[in-house]
Amino acid sequence: MKSRENLVRLKRFQVNEQRRRMAQLDMMIAEFDRMASELDLQIAAEEKKSGITDLNHFAYPTFAKAARQRRDNLKNSQNDLVAQKSAAQAQLSEAEIELERAEMLESRDGRIVREAEPQVSSAMIG
Repeated sequence: MKSRENLVRLKRFQVNEQRRRMAQLDMMIAEFDRMASELDLQIAAEEKKSGITDLNHFAYPTFAKAARQRRDNLKNSQNDLVAQKSAAQAQLSEAEIELERAEMLESRDGRIVREAEPQVSSAMIG
């Protein structure tokens, strides 16, 4: 009986850990998106200031080039995080199913013990 309780606690911990991981990934994705948006604004301001928007122009601002590269790197990292999130979602679903099974086993075991108790006490009385 005790092993079932420990199993349920372990499964709950795993589910909570996966949920925490999902929340962390969501926060990181949102932060990368925010940073990329800020870089977009900086790029646009630099292009407006220089009057050059053609990346291949010899006088295209160096800051804008560097900001574009950083933004592209952030977007790539964000895409990687989205892939990790989808894998984490699958793991969370699996952990929730395992928790549900463990809880069902625990409740079934508890019900069997409760049903057996009256039989044991009546045998002792008689």
